[in-house]
Amino acid sequence: MATKIRLQRHGKKGNPIFKIVVADSRSKRNGKFIEKLGNYNPNSNPATIDLNFDSALDWLMKGAQPTNTAIAILSYKGVMMKKHLLVGVSKGAFSEEEAEKRFEKWLSEKESKIESKKQDLEKKNLEEEKKRIAAEKEIKEKREKEILVAKSELKEAPAAEETPATEETSTAEEAPAAKEAP
Repeated sequence: MATKIRLQRHGKKGNPIFKIVVADSRSKRNGKFIEKLGNYNPNSNPATIDLNFDSALDWLMKGAQPTNTAIAILSYKGVMMKKHLLVGVSKGAFSEEEAEKRFEKWLSEKESKIESKKQDLEKKNLEEEKKRIAAEKEIKEKREKEILVAKSELKEAPAAEETPATEETSTAEEAPAAKEAP
């Protein structure tokens, strides 16, 4: 039986979450599977991957063929590196202790890269938040100035309108009186 390590799509439309499974290559994408190896959530940044490392490695050593996406995920978590080192040990290229030492070195470098990426993303988010707040303050101040100008114009406009209105009414009252007099 040909087995594959592949992804099963779950989740909402536009918000996928994947299960990493070992399945018979003839089964449907979301059909029966032999064993669930973990989860993959591409919606978070960086993507969240929960993987049963030992089980995935065991299936790879037994000959399960991962899909392209599964290879990328397994490489990211170090399963492919560990398999590569174990094949080297079985061929006699180096000892198991050396393989373990190389894997630990690779894993620590990988974790430091991931941590630095997370920190860079946090800094970027903080900077964007500061810019957004500054822009909002600017807009708020501009609106406040516009409101003050509008209020001052409203206060001046009724006072200016009242004086001409009184003059017009007085001239209007005088005109009919002048007509009656002759």
